[in-house]
Amino acid sequence: METVRTAEAAQKTLVIKVTAGANEPERCSQAFTVAAVAVASGVRVSLWLTGEAAWFALPGRAAEFELPHAAPLPDLIESIRAAGEITLCTQCAARRDITQADVLEGVRIAGSQVFVSEIMADGVQALVY
Repeated sequence: METVRTAEAAQKTLVIKVTAGANEPERCSQAFTVAAVAVASGVRVSLWLTGEAAWFALPGRAAEFELPHAAPLPDLIESIRAAGEITLCTQCAARRDITQADVLEGVRIAGSQVFVSEIMADGVQALVY
């Protein structure tokens, strides 16, 4: 029975858009935690960093994040990067002077057209935090 659930999960994609950063630590942590749990469950994950969450695309920024009783953000990001996809919003990056050369390895910078195409695909569930 577990194999069936895993196979079904692997066919679906979960797109998560994180708008909160260190300014709203609980909301931010919830988004990364859900993404990491989904990846660990075999779900294809596409995590979008927008707004204040954009800073977590930079090396070392997640290590500065603290929230009692929460999994360390660097660990969550690593698990998502290992088996999912992390995208930094183009406009959010530009507003913060972040370029592709600045971001963690494997993080892409893309815009709304890519986001819309991802959330409109068959088998996709989307969450916004």
